[in-house]
Amino acid sequence: MEVSLTQEKLTRALAAASRIATNKANLPVLNNVLFRVEDSKVIIAATNLELAATTSVGAKIVKPGAVTVPAKIISEFVGNLPSGTVELSTKGSALTIKSGGYTSTLNGIDAEEFPELPVINEETSIHYTLSMADFKQAINQTIFACSNDVTRPVLTGVYWHSHDGWLYLVGTDGYRLAERRLVETTSELEAIVPTSTLHEVLRASTDTIDEVDVLFDESQVRFRVGDMEITSRLIDGKYPNYRQLLPSDTTPVATVETSELVRTTKIAALFARESSGSITLSTENETQKLSLDSVASDVGENSSKIDAVIASDGSVSLNSRYLLEVLSVIDAKSLTISYTGKLAPIVVRPTAENPEYTHIIMPLKS
Repeated sequence: MEVSLTQEKLTRALAAASRIATNKANLPVLNNVLFRVEDSKVIIAATNLELAATTSVGAKIVKPGAVTVPAKIISEFVGNLPSGTVELSTKGSALTIKSGGYTSTLNGIDAEEFPELPVINEETSIHYTLSMADFKQAINQTIFACSNDVTRPVLTGVYWHSHDGWLYLVGTDGYRLAERRLVETTSELEAIVPTSTLHEVLRASTDTIDEVDVLFDESQVRFRVGDMEITSRLIDGKYPNYRQLLPSDTTPVATVETSELVRTTKIAALFARESSGSITLSTENETQKLSLDSVASDVGENSSKIDAVIASDGSVSLNSRYLLEVLSVIDAKSLTISYTGKLAPIVVRPTAENPEYTHIIMPLKS
């Protein structure tokens, strides 16, 4: 193999590959990144057998070929090179890298030992083309609510599914639930995408990329972001029927300015550290005030009141971190809060006639 390409493109491709490459003693080639010449491009790929990233980089091809080399060292070496042209050439399973006065030779492993990269049949798969802005917002609004408990693997991913002609994304850990309506669809879909996969897709996105293509088959999902493809296995299992748990009454109890509630919640959280983040949210119809109260036995106590449009009196105890996290992903100027009692779930939505986002937090027993 003998090719030349720009340092900038090579650095970006290697950054994604080095994050995915894994050091497995029983399969050392997984610690490597694959270089393979196809047509007038160089394919740069890495896989950990669950997730694969493939980037097509335009290059000047002198001689075809393929090789795999350690991902970490080549990524760091190329990342420290100056801008300009990088020349790659192979001799056997060794790769020589030249750029200006810099030269390095890395001992690799024959490309034939690299696992076969995953393929999705585009003719039979379910396909979505999503705006990058909507995609990023939908992921950010759901991924943080997913569980880290590996004993319940289905809750460790974001649930993509169709319902009543719409595509929805859902994340839950059993204590809170985030649901985002994304686009209309005629396809029937149920798929659980690992959060690690979605984090990689977010990292691959740039301000110059307007769309992301998503393909689902029965066991895999592929995201195409610019010149990069990220393919992942789906999480096996049946996602809980969360819709039967949604409160039937979501009539707003309070409408409040988002920035004011963020500020007030941050203050209340300072006094809630000793009580597992417990704060009490109360609404007062007579005064049209929303209040947040918290107590710390050693520090003191806090009570803050802010203006709001209040429909009824009530109070509920919440985990302050859960409330702050949902407030951080709502970009609307104001939001609505709904609950029907101290032990009822609280529903948070951006203020809109037909809101696309719904977040539910289970109350703390007090």
